Amino acid sequence: MDAQLKRGMLDACVLSALLKGDSYGYAIIRQLSGRVDVSESTLYPILRRLEGAGCVEEYSKETGGRLRKYYAITPEGRARIVR
Repeated sequence: MDAQLKRGMLDACVLSALLKGDSYGYAIIRQLSGRVDVSESTLYPILRRLEGAGCVEEYSKETGGRLRKYYAITPEGRARIVR
């Protein structure tokens, strides 16, 4: 598969996972498993790239006594999915 095509597909998969609601890395991986093979070493660079493009926002939230990074899709990210 062409690298650019794969990159675009993975971006779209991550954004579509976030359409269902804010989430953190491991939960996104679980949500995509069975459909797309994505690991932590693949996901976090995708999230950073999408954040740099203004498609997702990162925020921290305490969950179960741990500070966890959550990701939320932005209006720009929603528009990118629709295209």
